[in-house]
Amino acid sequence: MQMNKLKITDNRDWTEIAKCVLDNEQPLTNEEVEAIKPNVERIANIKIANLKLDDNLNLLVFPQALGYYGDEIGEGVIISLSDNKIRTNNIMGFVGVNDTQIDIRSRFAKGVGEDYFLHYMLQKVFSINLFKIEHTTSNEQIFDFLLYMFPYFLKKAVAQGVFKKYRRFEYNDANIRGPIDVSRHIRQNIPFCGTVAYSTREHTYDNELTQLVRHTIEYIRTKEQGAAILNNDTETKNCVGQIVQATPSYNVRERQRVINRNLRPVRHPYFSAYTELQKICLQILRHESIKYGQEKDKIYGILFDGAWLWEEYLNTILKKEGFKHPKNKESRGGIKMFAKPEDEDFFDRNSRRLYPDFWKDNYIIDAKYKRLEKGVGREDLYQVVTYMHCMKADNGGFMYPSDTAQKIERYTLAGLGGTMRLYGVKVQHEGDFKGYAEAMREEEERIKKAVVENSIKNLRQSV
Repeated sequence: MQMNKLKITDNRDWTEIAKCVLDNEQPLTNEEVEAIKPNVERIANIKIANLKLDDNLNLLVFPQALGYYGDEIGEGVIISLSDNKIRTNNIMGFVGVNDTQIDIRSRFAKGVGEDYFLHYMLQKVFSINLFKIEHTTSNEQIFDFLLYMFPYFLKKAVAQGVFKKYRRFEYNDANIRGPIDVSRHIRQNIPFCGTVAYSTREHTYDNELTQLVRHTIEYIRTKEQGAAILNNDTETKNCVGQIVQATPSYNVRERQRVINRNLRPVRHPYFSAYTELQKICLQILRHESIKYGQEKDKIYGILFDGAWLWEEYLNTILKKEGFKHPKNKESRGGIKMFAKPEDEDFFDRNSRRLYPDFWKDNYIIDAKYKRLEKGVGREDLYQVVTYMHCMKADNGGFMYPSDTAQKIERYTLAGLGGTMRLYGVKVQHEGDFKGYAEAMREEEERIKKAVVENSIKNLRQSV
């Protein structure tokens, strides 16, 4: 099936559908636009919270796929559509319906080149060892990332224990341990030969979910980098070993049957991490049917909230310098806004809490996936100043991605004083991915050094 592709960047203002192509490609014809539009309309102007991700198992949205259900991403839309024009926001990745696919790159991707910025952040956040990027289509790149992300979800799930559930087994032997299956006994054991057909219900590790994980492991083994992915670290190897040991009845010819038995999302109060592992496994194993649009009218794809991804990427850098990263989407790690509990209850019965993106001693840093070269918005500024005041912090700042190297700007607050800074992180670099990664590491060291130096130099003196 011929795929119709739209290619656009995140945070792009209204753009005609016909012009949603890469720099060196021809605009779409009117006929192509009309053919694409019905499928685009199925995706556009719909809140992510209303996409019913459990019904669209071939669509993964991060961070929702990690169990975070914050209002920000749930209330947002993938794309907006009006009068044959498309507008994007912070969502990047790819999404499609039938033979239409929308490729949303980061705004820092260069023309037809690879989206190194997105790939680098994914590598850092999910602890992926990326070996190479050489595919020509974005959906192939992102699906390759599913292979690299699999160990992350596997380790998260197995940390809760190997999934165990009741399963019915059929036996035909002399050691009767359950109710006799009369019809099967007559078929198999007449004339009587000393064995009896019966069935038992056993609590076992060898079930349809662990079998799905096992099939995914064996599928990854067949890939060029499969061995490296599954042997990336000791924990991954141990988790793979536990799944293999738990699934002695594995049979490669039963893969489709196992997939079909896992189409309903697993729900378990203890093995909660297996829900997302199940989705990842289904995405990987059903790659071909998704890729060629064989499932009519189903939404498929992998999407990332750029604001969340940027924040989590910065966390991989700042946590090494002692910064705390409150889990605001999970309402954990917040700071009290009022000194007295009764004051909190007066203003907010749910107890008002502050959730700065990053804080350490006397420093507050807010992660912004925005263009701040020309200034910071009023609400963002007021938010950080409030954090600084309530937490008695001397320093506050914003970290944002930038096309070019940015001078670290410094501003002094009036009243109680304090210093506000803008940290522009250069995320565009020349060369292949290896060179890009090296340049990003140098930029990270520059930012870390500046943050550490500033937190020491600018402490407010006690009066």
